[in-house]
Amino acid sequence: MSDSLVVCEVDEGLKEKLKKFRFRKETNNAAIIMKIDKDKQLVILEEEYEDISLDDLKNELPERQPRFIVYSYKYVHEDGRVSYPLCFIFCSPVGCKPEQQMMYAGSKNRLVQAAELTKVFETRNAEDLTEEWLKAKLAFFR
Repeated sequence: MSDSLVVCEVDEGLKEKLKKFRFRKETNNAAIIMKIDKDKQLVILEEEYEDISLDDLKNELPERQPRFIVYSYKYVHEDGRVSYPLCFIFCSPVGCKPEQQMMYAGSKNRLVQAAELTKVFETRNAEDLTEEWLKAKLAFFR
């Protein structure tokens, strides 16, 4: 059993929270951080943040554990337009336990589908989480 890929379900309460988050009216940056409850094999809410920059967000992430992040970002385009893309970020730092990485990687797509997100990014280093990094990633969606 240990070598089979465990795909975790998404907690029903978390699905509701993600749905509400998608339709939020606030114009500040906000984030939902999710983790896997290994015993229950469930993706659950870890923390919610309002008005948080990517710099502050990366400081909230554990150093050697993967996390899923949904980030609502106030994106000011070069021409002055403002949009609020909802980004899914899978942060799987180098140095995580392989079985933990597998569990997260195997559960990512199910969570992305449950959250109905299209802007999906991955990083192996939380230090990458900067505005420049995110803007470069979002540039592919224009």
